Amino acid sequence: MLGRRASFLLPPHEHPQLKQTSFEFFPETVGQDGDGSSVSVQSVAFQRLSRLKVWSFFPEMNIHSSSKVVPEVEPEPDLGHRVESSSGQWEASGEPEQHWWGSECLRSWQWFQGTRQESLPHQIQQLDKLKQEKPCCHTNCLEAPLNHFFQWLGLAVASHPWLFLLGPLVLTALLSTGFVHLPRDKVESLEEQYSPMGSPAKKERHFVQGHFTTNDSIRFSATRKTTEVNFATIVVIANNPSLLEPDAFTEISQLDHTVQTLSVVLENGTRISYSQVCAKFQERCVPSNPLLTAWRQERDFNLRNITFPIHVLNHRSIHLTRIVGGIVLGERMGSYHILQQAKALRLQYYLQTQRAEDNARSRTWMIHFLNQVGDLKNRLALKQIQVVYFTSLSRQLEFAATSSKVIPLFHLAYLLIISFAVLSCYRFDCVRNKMWVAAFGVISVALAVVSGFGLMLYIGVPFVIIVANSPFLILGVGVDDMFIMISAWQKTNLMDSIKQRLSNVYSKVALSITITTITNVLAFYTGVMTSFRSVQYFCIYTGTTLLFCYFYNITCLGAVLALDGKREVICLRWLKKPETSEQKCLSLKRSCCIPFGSLPDERGTGIHPMNLFFRDYFGPFLISTESKFFVVLLYLVYITSSVYGCFQVQEGLDARNLASDDSYVTPYFDVDEEYFSEYGPMVMVVVTTSINYWNKDVRKKLEQCIIEFENNDYIDENLTEFWLRTYVQYMETTKQDVNYKDNFMNNIPVFLNHFSNFIYDINISSSNEIISSRAFIQTRGISTAANKKKMLKQLRGIAKNCQIPLLVYNQAFIYFDQYSVVVENTISSVIVASLAMFLVSLLLIPHPLCSLWVTFAIASVIVGVTGFMAYWNVNLDSISMMNLVICIGFSFDFSAHICYAFVSSSQPSVNQKAIEALYLIGYPVLQSAVSTVVGVCVLYTSNAYIFRTFFKIIFLVMVFGAAHGLIFIPVFLTFFGRFG
Repeated sequence: MLGRRASFLLPPHEHPQLKQTSFEFFPETVGQDGDGSSVSVQSVAFQRLSRLKVWSFFPEMNIHSSSKVVPEVEPEPDLGHRVESSSGQWEASGEPEQHWWGSECLRSWQWFQGTRQESLPHQIQQLDKLKQEKPCCHTNCLEAPLNHFFQWLGLAVASHPWLFLLGPLVLTALLSTGFVHLPRDKVESLEEQYSPMGSPAKKERHFVQGHFTTNDSIRFSATRKTTEVNFATIVVIANNPSLLEPDAFTEISQLDHTVQTLSVVLENGTRISYSQVCAKFQERCVPSNPLLTAWRQERDFNLRNITFPIHVLNHRSIHLTRIVGGIVLGERMGSYHILQQAKALRLQYYLQTQRAEDNARSRTWMIHFLNQVGDLKNRLALKQIQVVYFTSLSRQLEFAATSSKVIPLFHLAYLLIISFAVLSCYRFDCVRNKMWVAAFGVISVALAVVSGFGLMLYIGVPFVIIVANSPFLILGVGVDDMFIMISAWQKTNLMDSIKQRLSNVYSKVALSITITTITNVLAFYTGVMTSFRSVQYFCIYTGTTLLFCYFYNITCLGAVLALDGKREVICLRWLKKPETSEQKCLSLKRSCCIPFGSLPDERGTGIHPMNLFFRDYFGPFLISTESKFFVVLLYLVYITSSVYGCFQVQEGLDARNLASDDSYVTPYFDVDEEYFSEYGPMVMVVVTTSINYWNKDVRKKLEQCIIEFENNDYIDENLTEFWLRTYVQYMETTKQDVNYKDNFMNNIPVFLNHFSNFIYDINISSSNEIISSRAFIQTRGISTAANKKKMLKQLRGIAKNCQIPLLVYNQAFIYFDQYSVVVENTISSVIVASLAMFLVSLLLIPHPLCSLWVTFAIASVIVGVTGFMAYWNVNLDSISMMNLVICIGFSFDFSAHICYAFVSSSQPSVNQKAIEALYLIGYPVLQSAVSTVVGVCVLYTSNAYIFRTFFKIIFLVMVFGAAHGLIFIPVFLTFFGRFG
């Protein structure tokens, strides 16, 4: 990023003492070298200065042994001796102070000019003293060879610009063919992408599937299914206080009948009706609602005599916890209560799932149901009830639809970024104006997106919907390298050759661009460690595309800079060409370089007004005593509110957030939460090994475990279903010895004939051994993510501590497991990424103080973003976790260079060091944050949670990161920087 790409090296125009000095080589000879050739004072001095790496601070001077160099820079006031005028401006006063890294070099050159008569040994002694006085704060073991390489690369790009321009274009064209592998009609599996890999629930499901089977076409039981079945559901809400009225049931019956008569005709003429795809129980479709079926069959059915939570009808128990909602209970009747009022009723249409052909037909009917249900509501003219609906396909279909809604935002985002880039790079200097280069820089980011995505599709990395967020982020981040390259180019001399100018640009900024690219890519690739495939794929796509951004910037964009440099030369020559008698209008001549502007100073470099603002106004204001006190107070408020927010943030991905705000899914989940949230799913308690059920002691141990489950706060003890309890009662009723093995095993088939609902709960092998069996317990009070997490942890704990080997499972546990791992995954990813950032900072900018402050800034920004997520209604889920990983790299970029500029400053006081650091990179940091926010701001207009969440977190990262880089870190360094 531009702020994050701020060059570590100081350009010449930032050394004010050089402005009054001419560096000349004198002809006098002071001795001879080994082969007898003469040696001058100046040549020996240059050799020694080269060893000191002094010239690395003055790359634009281009000093050679046979040249005379006069740096052409503009005057600049001394930062160390300025006072505030009556107008509020900071003005220079007092004696100028040697305050830049090059000050020692300046004194050496002044010494050369004023003391020619001194001996060469004395001059060399003075240079040795210079080396001892100003030790470098970092090692050149990597920086020096990399700078040489990038300098060579700049020469190569300038020498062959068309090759480096057309090469990336050809590569992009080749990689773009990878988009033929982009899935078109494939429905994304939400379980595969947004549930944790290798979770305990998936292992539990694997065991249950291997030991228990069901048959949807003969004896369907939804609670005994190990995976989510195909279904369509309608929730009816009464317009009156209660649905338990004949008029309301009449309309419900009409609606139910209309749904069951729906049929779809395929292109080949095949008709698929509900009766063909419905799940069967005793060769009939499973009733959509048992109460409605009983009311139809018996017109004298008393709606005022229904008991809750179980109603016994024809000697059969009906669980009402998930089919009746918004209840008001009356007096007690036996173990249950009279149901006085019910505000909502659920009609559940279960469809066949087991066989592939049945599953395909069920999905076809569900899609037809979704297309027709809106018309059904209007056609029936329902007065007593309101209707919301949902299907097992709804999450996937609506989630997929959100990606198509965000595609039009790409065009707006690119338009905004191009506008921002053009405005940022616009100059009134008609020759140095870089608005067209800026526009191409945005295009190069688009080329990187095409190349990165095309390569990933070629390799076979799945394209998931949240990857659609990536281009917006890359667009905001990718242009920052372009900004710093243009900024460095603007500081070069128009009179130098194109090769020399581009080589200087690469030597100054390519290394810093490389460092921050490495840190950002590392931050993304640490996302591969997470347990969520969607996060892994997003990080792989984005990290790889950022590499392409980097590659295209140092090749394609560099070539464009070189070509535009030739335009500068041609335009400048034409503007300076003498007027003839026929050429009367100079203004018309100057208009050749669109846009209009003034004649440039070909020897000047200029300082951006925003840099002057940070130096003359913002920096001095920030380091005042009053401002420091306010900043410390502001940070305390920030960190306190952030830490508090961290304990308030909700965990887990809400199912309704997978659809857009205007989807029919949203009101369904709202109604379900309002009226049916008291009771959760039925949970299997599975005996995983073969035990002696006829042994009284074994049964006692197992019964004790079941009782412990029932005593849990999240379990309703009155709704347990356990075949062994019923079987023992059956054996005692028939006066048979339940403790005798043969009696126990031989009577099970007879028992199942009378109690067929337990037929899928006992797994008996061919050798007449009970391999495994299961019970069912009813959960309650788990409407919040925190309660789901606690319930799951407690139930698994009970199963683990039981003397009988047990496991607990429900298909919803596949998603509940995210609550357990999302925090763990986030913390581990943050720690690993932060450690990687710390190591990179030590390796490439090896100053201990700098590395420590970078680590502090990363931790502080992450805490702030996480805490303020709670205030902005953002849950900690797989989507936000992905964004938190992103903020690690961005936090590094914002803080690393401000710290490095501070510790590298030769200013005598910490306050002056802070002003100097802000002067150098304050505006780039601000420009960087703004460009990223501009790139993603269009996502806030989206009606999809995943895209709005992406914007919210990136916005928080940019605001807090910029605040740390521009406010908190500079002030804190004035307190603690002196100890570095």
